[in-house]
Amino acid sequence: MTQLQPKQKQRLLALDILRGITVAGMILVNNPGSWSNIYAPLAHASWNGLTPTDLVFPFFMFIMGISTYISLRKFEFKYSTSLLWKILKRTVVIFAIGISIAWFSKLCFGLKDGKSVLEAMNSFGELRILGVMPRLALCYGVASIVAILLRHKYLPHFIIGVLTLYAIVLLAGRGWEFSNENIISIVDHKVLGADHMYADTIDGVKLKFDPEGLLSTIPSIAHVLIGLWCGMLIMGTKDNSERINKLFIIGAILTFSGFLLDYGMPINKKIWSPTYVMTTCGLAATFLGLLIWIIDIKGYKKWCRFFEAFGINPLFLYVLGGVLGVLFSTIPCGDISIKGYIYNDCLVPMTNDPTLASCIYAVLFIALNWSIGYILYKKKIYIKI
Repeated sequence: MTQLQPKQKQRLLALDILRGITVAGMILVNNPGSWSNIYAPLAHASWNGLTPTDLVFPFFMFIMGISTYISLRKFEFKYSTSLLWKILKRTVVIFAIGISIAWFSKLCFGLKDGKSVLEAMNSFGELRILGVMPRLALCYGVASIVAILLRHKYLPHFIIGVLTLYAIVLLAGRGWEFSNENIISIVDHKVLGADHMYADTIDGVKLKFDPEGLLSTIPSIAHVLIGLWCGMLIMGTKDNSERINKLFIIGAILTFSGFLLDYGMPINKKIWSPTYVMTTCGLAATFLGLLIWIIDIKGYKKWCRFFEAFGINPLFLYVLGGVLGVLFSTIPCGDISIKGYIYNDCLVPMTNDPTLASCIYAVLFIALNWSIGYILYKKKIYIKI
């Protein structure tokens, strides 16, 4: 198989930094000291709408699309059995890690609640199947296969087609309604079963409604393909100023289109609405262009070393954050958990502000994960998942 020669000079530090920012953001918003005390920007929109927290996951998926382009470019996007196997293998590994984290969480919280080891281990009947890692796996796998089978000049047509079809399904199936009659909820209940879905509460109404459900994975695939298409445009351009121009133009078109269509199709993360895809991809492209200007053109790099440690081992550190989050919430420290002790017994009395204490706990948790990532960074250890 003919491979392109490595092009180290084309590597953009801004890509690693944006990836690191998003991973750090994902860990931050997933680990407050108390879910009852969170600053508004660090909480997801309850249903329709957009907060800064609603940007971190889609930003990561956008960057994953660019990274997928760079990875597949080495194989010149030519189909082969070995390449297909490589894609499927990575897809299965990422999906399996996601399932394993969900099982590990059930195990630890089961033991905390007084269940026996065997009883806590046997949680498969109520194990959530989908989630962040499974969605990443499915989107990576499908987007990669599309990238090696479809001629790239047709990518925009394919993306528009997918989002249009999904919009029609939502409009016909009460897709913007938080209820069991929502087509997304119906599909997940039929295929996954209520016991394997996420339970959400909005305005006092509690339903089994999975924000990473099966049907809403379809626009997520288009989301990654937008990133892949942007990767094709910027990696095919050597001049950083031209790269910025392309990213700003794409970002402006997508962002304004998303906000404009919001009047008929609200921006909504939990159903991954087409307007959510357009708006977040547009903002991600714009932010990446800004980072290229700051880092790769102007050379202001000292501030970003913190995020670079997250950016070179993103999935590993995200998984590590998930595992540590479970352990800190379940390992006893006196009559409460480690997390409870740090938050309730240390930070709340010190700050006399539960919300500030909750935010400080999240920042300290980020620092712990970064310290591990920094050791790997300094030793040039890259853990690929």
